[in-house]
Amino acid sequence: MNVESAETQIPAQTATDRQAAARVDVIVVGAGCGGMVAVYKFREMGLRVQGFEAGGNVGGVWYWNRYPGARVDLPSIDYSFGFSTVIEQEWTWSEEFAAQPELLAYFNFVADRLDLRRHFRFETRVNSAVWDDARALWRVTSDRGDVVEAPYCVMATGPLSVPKDPEIPGLDRFRGELHRAARWPHEPVSFAGKRVGIIGTGSTGIQIVQEVGPQAGELFVFQRTPSFTMPMRNRKLTPDYVAEVKRHYAGLRQAARNSPNGGVRPSSTRAFFSVSPEQRRGLLEDAWKQGGLSVLGTFADLLVNEEANEQVAEFVRAKIDDVVTDPVVADKLKPRGYPIFARRPCLDSSYYETFNLPNVHLVDCLTDEIVEITERGVRTRSGEIELDMLILATGYDGLTGALLAFDVVGRGGVRVNDKWKEGARSYLGLMMAGFPNLFMTTGPNGPAALANIIRISEHDVDWIAALINHMADNRLATVEPTAKAEDDWMEIVRAMAGRTLVSKAKTWYVGANVKDKPLGLTLFTGGFPKYVEYCAAAATDGYRNFVFGNAKRSAAA
Repeated sequence: MNVESAETQIPAQTATDRQAAARVDVIVVGAGCGGMVAVYKFREMGLRVQGFEAGGNVGGVWYWNRYPGARVDLPSIDYSFGFSTVIEQEWTWSEEFAAQPELLAYFNFVADRLDLRRHFRFETRVNSAVWDDARALWRVTSDRGDVVEAPYCVMATGPLSVPKDPEIPGLDRFRGELHRAARWPHEPVSFAGKRVGIIGTGSTGIQIVQEVGPQAGELFVFQRTPSFTMPMRNRKLTPDYVAEVKRHYAGLRQAARNSPNGGVRPSSTRAFFSVSPEQRRGLLEDAWKQGGLSVLGTFADLLVNEEANEQVAEFVRAKIDDVVTDPVVADKLKPRGYPIFARRPCLDSSYYETFNLPNVHLVDCLTDEIVEITERGVRTRSGEIELDMLILATGYDGLTGALLAFDVVGRGGVRVNDKWKEGARSYLGLMMAGFPNLFMTTGPNGPAALANIIRISEHDVDWIAALINHMADNRLATVEPTAKAEDDWMEIVRAMAGRTLVSKAKTWYVGANVKDKPLGLTLFTGGFPKYVEYCAAAATDGYRNFVFGNAKRSAAA
């Protein structure tokens, strides 16, 4: 490709030249796993790359999520990059499910070893990305006065990066310690002797409860919708096992790419009712003892067969009675009213055991609704609970929140906010009609949160890189999907969504956790390999679902 050296550095903008745009080949927004893969890939292609990241370093969600108990819920060896054999061989995981400090250390190791950090501007938030149709360029501005232009812009903003506060009156009145799980302080937080409250019992809340419960003076868990959670059964990785993994990484990565979840966790083609009740029970008990998400992988039809799903749900509910000593509390902790695995499945080490501690109290917000946050604590219908500390584990504006948080303007002044007014739409979750040369990794109309985000990120970046190479080889300046291709893709997504039980729960998957957000499951639910097939077909048929502009368009640049 006929471009300048990737070693060319972008000078820092000064007060006198902020409007004089720096020029690169690709702008990457985000320094999580997608942004790191993108910067590495494009640099190795010989392209000049400029990355922007609101945080102070690489790592994405693992830079921000420092809350007590934060831990990945996929095997560490699976939740790691496969594009560099050097990294695979030089980095050694210590646990099957790594904790946040080790995860952040890993991302920093990758950034150091591959010299990625110099391509990013940290603590810099993008304010706008505007398409200049006359010059076929994206013009990106930041809150620190940067102005950078490039033919291509890659949004590696991630599906979970915009935290969401609860829609409860009075939050700003609370005078105690207030901590948000997604923006946890970098310095230690003490819980000893304090009356602590936590709102939110999803994956994050579960991890916090089991960590804070034994430390706090008292812990009040405000639960509206209980989550299904299963034992993680984390374990240290032995040197012999790690050596085996390193010898077989290539095969493990191939197995992950061929798996519906994009990972190496167990999966099956076995239908639930294809074996006897006794065999089903035995298989579920074995999976429970194995830990992790083994229960989900025991049968192939748990997200399409309602009766099978309910039987597995009842199996998991019964396990709560085996642990929680107070039958009333145990019953309130049992999830009902939605299919198991339709909400994000959670893993824990001692969540239910925590409710046996005398200082831990469950507040059932279905029967005792939160009315407001007060200066001194939380008021429910039955009265005020005074707190020294309140923790918010209330999740994110998922899938679309990050790209709607700043101004992204395409051809003709159309904004992504306008285009997505009725819900996210794109072609393959990678590109949008009307937004030339704009790409997304782990976009909201791909598998995103339903598969291994690192495998998806690597796939998406490789696909984008192949298209950029195709354009360079054919002297093409712009590309965007046709409106028909976008419509057809969204029809595929909708049809698949209608066949899965994932659509039958009120979750951030469908936008139910954000007031006035359009409701609907816009994720691709056909599994990672099928998604890869669709993306590959879009390229191998000559990109006929795309509209290209030739290089003459950029002559004025």
